Amino acid sequence: MSGKNPTGGYTIGHLPGQRWTIGAEMVGTVRPQPSSRPVRIPARPLDVEIDVARTALLVVDMQNDFLHPDGWFAGRGVDVSPLAAVMPAVRDLSATCRAANFPVVWVNWGVGYGADGLPANVLFRGKRKADAVGYGEPGALREGSWGAAVADDLLPEASDLVVPKQRFSGFYETRLDSVLRNLGVTTLLFAGVNVDRCVFETLTDAGARGYDCLLVEDACATVSPPEIGRAITWLVAELHGFVVRLDQLAEGLAPTP
Repeated sequence: MSGKNPTGGYTIGHLPGQRWTIGAEMVGTVRPQPSSRPVRIPARPLDVEIDVARTALLVVDMQNDFLHPDGWFAGRGVDVSPLAAVMPAVRDLSATCRAANFPVVWVNWGVGYGADGLPANVLFRGKRKADAVGYGEPGALREGSWGAAVADDLLPEASDLVVPKQRFSGFYETRLDSVLRNLGVTTLLFAGVNVDRCVFETLTDAGARGYDCLLVEDACATVSPPEIGRAITWLVAELHGFVVRLDQLAEGLAPTP
């Protein structure tokens, strides 16, 4: 990203905190660091204080192939209505995060042609029968396709970031960690589908990398039985981070009069 500044020069660099200022006689490489913005959020197992200036929202797999009735999941006979039902909450959450001025990052499946050498143990998760359509095949999570794109009703805004993945975790062999480090992010909010699959694996992977993790439970969904989702929220609160609700998060992030 680049743009002119009032002195007649211009700036380059897409990410906040990573921009240079270019003038006629000097290049400014000083990157001002944001001031801490601590906010207390009701959570389980205990309330948690986060630094809004170093927080990002990760929205996992809210893409057409999982949410749309013409997508890959529905074509496999999966009832996608529980996943589609969470779209309004994800929309509200992403708007709340943008209003608080921290990044919204969409992390979607996007498998390259030829499945990019995915190992058999991964391919088997998406192709249990010979006549099934598996990862990376036409109509199944293929990078650059309609199915791999963020759902039609949840189009990212210009300030958002989109990172494709080829595993359940959004971190494995992707640029996600690099993007977050460049942003100076230390705390991650998690939303999306399926909470017991890609959301959970991305969250635990983030924790192993040292990020503080908050699961926004009512902005997540799964096609698994309800008790599976409850088990995941229990595991997150017990072992992997904190569990929060959208209304309480929105209240905590609201500007102070």
